[in-house]
Amino acid sequence: MQLLLVHSDYLEYEVRAKTRVAEPIPELEKRERVEEVLVVFTAVEREDEKDASGVVERATEEVVSVFKKVGAERVVLYPYAHLSSELASPGRSVEILKGLEQALGSRGVEVRRAPFGWYKSFSLRCKGHPLSELSRKIRAPAREEGGAVKKKSKALEAEEKAESQFFFLDEEGGLVRPKDFDFGKERRERENLRRFFVYESEKRRAVDKVPPHVELMKRLEIADYEPSSDPGNLRFYPKGKLIKSLLEDFVRDSIAGYGAAEVETPIMYSTTHPSLKDYLERFPARQYSVAGKEKKGQEKRQEKRQEKRQEKRQEKVGQADLFLRFAACFGQFLMAKDASISYKHLPFRIFELASSFRREKRGELVGLRRLRKFTMPDMHTFCRDIPEALQEFKKQYELCIRVLEGIGFSAKDYEVAIRFTKEFYEEAYEEAGGEEEKEEEGGANKDFVAELARTAGKPVLVEQWDERFFYFVLKFEFNFVDALGKASALSTVQIDVENAERYGIKFVTADGEERSPIILHCSPSGAIERCIYALLEKAYLETEKAGAGGEGKGVLPMLPLWLAPTQLRIIPVAERHLEYVEEVLPLLSKIRVDVDDREETVSKKIRDAGREWIPFVAVVGDREVERKTLSVTVRSSGAKGKGTREEVSAAALKERILAAGLRGKPFRGLVGSYRLSERAKFVGA
Repeated sequence: MQLLLVHSDYLEYEVRAKTRVAEPIPELEKRERVEEVLVVFTAVEREDEKDASGVVERATEEVVSVFKKVGAERVVLYPYAHLSSELASPGRSVEILKGLEQALGSRGVEVRRAPFGWYKSFSLRCKGHPLSELSRKIRAPAREEGGAVKKKSKALEAEEKAESQFFFLDEEGGLVRPKDFDFGKERRERENLRRFFVYESEKRRAVDKVPPHVELMKRLEIADYEPSSDPGNLRFYPKGKLIKSLLEDFVRDSIAGYGAAEVETPIMYSTTHPSLKDYLERFPARQYSVAGKEKKGQEKRQEKRQEKRQEKRQEKVGQADLFLRFAACFGQFLMAKDASISYKHLPFRIFELASSFRREKRGELVGLRRLRKFTMPDMHTFCRDIPEALQEFKKQYELCIRVLEGIGFSAKDYEVAIRFTKEFYEEAYEEAGGEEEKEEEGGANKDFVAELARTAGKPVLVEQWDERFFYFVLKFEFNFVDALGKASALSTVQIDVENAERYGIKFVTADGEERSPIILHCSPSGAIERCIYALLEKAYLETEKAGAGGEGKGVLPMLPLWLAPTQLRIIPVAERHLEYVEEVLPLLSKIRVDVDDREETVSKKIRDAGREWIPFVAVVGDREVERKTLSVTVRSSGAKGKGTREEVSAAALKERILAAGLRGKPFRGLVGSYRLSERAKFVGA
């Protein structure tokens, strides 16, 4: 079933003529006008006939969900065959539409159904807010043999049934419904917020177009798909590995500087571990399974003597009993369970740069945006109670802002989402006793959430759940919106009120009692690979070619200087100038410098340096050798294909480059030979 949902001021239609499959209708129903309506244009498909009740159930949930979110007063089901080329038979279509009409009515929705099989003239006026035009593809639930619907995990069922509402939270802390939110004269700047909201509310994650960063990651020799591996597992070339390692170094230093101790935990765990069984339900079918059971000694000896029976015995081993971690939570929680923790140690922080594995849906995998194998900085903070957790949450919110700024993102480059349960937002948690415990300060938690928006300095998107279906009561994300309008979370912090008890993590209070702590999950940067994706997309968006109507800034694309694989390229005009270049190189320590000594023209070498986004390019000819200088083009100060050029000494150039963004950042040396003639090419050779 295909649905097109349009929230309208009114819908007006009039029957003109019948087709050969027209259903009989009374004269009064041949003309209608309905106001404040959600118009649901509907095409029933051939596939729907196999499980009509399942399709009706799913469609009802979708329509009711949108109906509530947009605040419509009534629904009109409008048969619209043009939405599909695989239509169901007319008779079955009418049956299914009537079933959907009845199901909506039973949910308390005022619903009308336009007649099926008639040519009709119609007009409507779409309200034009971000949720006013939505589309949905409805499929029946998967069923087991015998017709029973396949059971889902309790967590997934709860998540699907959970009702949530979106709002915008302004800088003053006021909640505004999406249809009432005023983008105002700053609409252009807030267009990203609108696109983010549409992406979140529609929940359409499938890739329908390749984003620009995919071509860039290949051309810049950062990363590429690995055909011999599982989709979503990429290969990183030397330049990409360098960028990735530098980001890891920076995030590691930032978290350690915040006061967290680095640990290392296994990448695989038993599915039968008591604490992990329930946790696995949170991410059903997303983990990689690994066969971990060993066969008994007698069976092994029998296998050696009877190799022909090997396959049969392997089938009896059973399903895999290990899984690859999809987060670092498991290992860190199991480690914390065995630790002796006092109230004096709190807040207690540990972290890991974890290689994690998550079997994301294949249709959602693309480039560096969504992977199945990724590197996630994961910090967990153990707090004595909610008030302390809120204090820590605010500090980590600010930590995330600093980390993203250090990587190369300003507040204008991402949109803030804050998500919480209704109970958390409307009530202040009571602090538990304890003579050493701090008294709760402030009022309701809504004041705390409002303060987060004020810190962001711009409106933020809010999602409020009616009930808690997951382990957290409050979380935020900083989301990057790319050139195609797809959003990806970078930084995030969550307040977890469930897992300490699940894993048996305790701390000793001042009274000598054991109590379960509150846990904060924090990733200050998000996945390292996703940071590279966002940097590439940001560079694309800032070029003069990006965006409809010339929305780009007209600057030359580049990575932050500290992440550039080559920060300075020296181009000798002729071979006789290489001797001077070799004399200059020792004066440029702590900078990644290479030399283009290939037998190419100077103009081609300069073009190639531009295609590699090299920030500083120095040309050395007779004049520079005589004056002991370098003629340098600075990419960051150029626009529309040209950088600015200046003549400086090697010492002055080094100081210029260090001051331009290298101080305070981690440094790693050049990868491969500094001479391009001795360097292998991985792409486009």
